[in-house]
Amino acid sequence: MPPQKEPPIGVFDSGLGGLTVLKALKEMLPEESTVYLGDLARLPYGNKSAETVRRYAQEASQFLLQQHMKLLVVACNTASAVALECLQQQLHIPVVGVILPGAQAAKEATRNGHIAVLGTSATIHSGAYQRILHSMDASLTVVAQACPLFVPLVEEGWLDGEVPQLVARRYVQPLLHANVDTVVLGCTHYPLLASTLTKVLGPQVRLVDSAMATARHVAALLHARALAAKAPSAVSHTCFVTDEPERFAQQAERFLGHPLSLSLCSLF
Repeated sequence: MPPQKEPPIGVFDSGLGGLTVLKALKEMLPEESTVYLGDLARLPYGNKSAETVRRYAQEASQFLLQQHMKLLVVACNTASAVALECLQQQLHIPVVGVILPGAQAAKEATRNGHIAVLGTSATIHSGAYQRILHSMDASLTVVAQACPLFVPLVEEGWLDGEVPQLVARRYVQPLLHANVDTVVLGCTHYPLLASTLTKVLGPQVRLVDSAMATARHVAALLHARALAAKAPSAVSHTCFVTDEPERFAQQAERFLGHPLSLSLCSLF
């Protein structure tokens, strides 16, 4: 008798960045199926209003519900900051964001209690990371810096070289004077700029990528809710995008190391 197909874990982001979370989920939970949605048609979310991002997040989640997902990962810091609570109230399945796991990882990583958060304008202005970190430890010093040009750089594949370094240096200059020893990459695109950020910040500063922390959180939640795949199960990985499938597929294969099964879809 062939293995049964389990409902997938749903993952959505505005574009390429959420693949960092997808990759971590696949590495940590190889027995689980996934369905990914990249909303490239409306990228970036980070410069949109909170009301607009909430609407985008609701439309993305409704599409993924049609794919019979059993758990949703909001692999977008902006959507996690402004839409997570709304989605958790509206959906009948568990909904996980990337901010809480990332904040927990940063608290564990810091040695001097000085943490910086890099994110989109919407994420930084929401104050989500600052609130969560201070709720964990009121003595923490948290510096937040919006980096709106990082997402376009990543989407264009400009991950290293003179231009990304100049942009990064301009954004992180205040952090160099704040005795920061830990930097949260508060956007799923930003880990792709980790090499450039390390060159600018120095190797003594720890970079926290919330992707693996989020995957650990998902694994614990699946077991706690008795939702983990029952072995042996038929595993599948599907990807949908709302625009530019050829470009996305090329970038995704370079990043993941293997081709993706891609389909074009519309949310509106």
